[in-house]
Amino acid sequence: MKTLAGFHAIRGRLKQKPESVREIYVDASRSDARMKELRTLAESLRVRLIAVDAKRLDGLAGGVRHQGVIAMAEPLKMPQFVEDVLEGLEEPPLLLLLDGVQDPHNLGACLRVADGAGAHAVIAPKDRSCGLTAAAAKVASGAAETVPFIVVTNLGRTMRDLKDRGVWLAGTADEAPQSLWQARLDGALGLVLGAEGEGLRRLTRDLCDSQVSIPMMGAVDSLNVSVASGVCLYEARRQRSKR
Repeated sequence: MKTLAGFHAIRGRLKQKPESVREIYVDASRSDARMKELRTLAESLRVRLIAVDAKRLDGLAGGVRHQGVIAMAEPLKMPQFVEDVLEGLEEPPLLLLLDGVQDPHNLGACLRVADGAGAHAVIAPKDRSCGLTAAAAKVASGAAETVPFIVVTNLGRTMRDLKDRGVWLAGTADEAPQSLWQARLDGALGLVLGAEGEGLRRLTRDLCDSQVSIPMMGAVDSLNVSVASGVCLYEARRQRSKR
């Protein structure tokens, strides 16, 4: 059984696959509009609601901020391998590859923007990655249930395999001579981003087919990786819409 914490994650699962939600624990002391809305949605879907005290919710959440609501749900079957994601796609793949993102909040935010932009998967290495923790899933606001998060043993090998399949890999780098607006991103594409500050590792950077920079017009030097992911993914989507 999987634990879902927070309004966004639980509402997203209820809308996507309500039959997988076994029961929802809610803070008995809360009667605000947000809680009433969730209660109404759950009751309309005939999902069991259990009112408990805050201490019980804290125990169920395991240290994750729960906002007064916890759900017990069956894990959704998501693709476990890149090949499973690529098979059966009706459009060129749009992938987000993350190198060295170890903050669960950043990962969750990356999943959220990947969902919004219609990316087919987020790929990260087993090492130097935080993994899909409960905290990351909460920040993802339901996107962890809709966007496949593929953990690979060797990111370099995965990148080579993607290139063999005709996927163009574009890495981001502040010093790249070509800006995001100049690059062609409308085909089979994997956007490769590193952690803020560190950027891409040398091997990862060398395996990219091209490097692009995000135009920075203010005082800051770089963007948070989740923000940068959103900028890049939506530019790729914009270019596809013009094909």
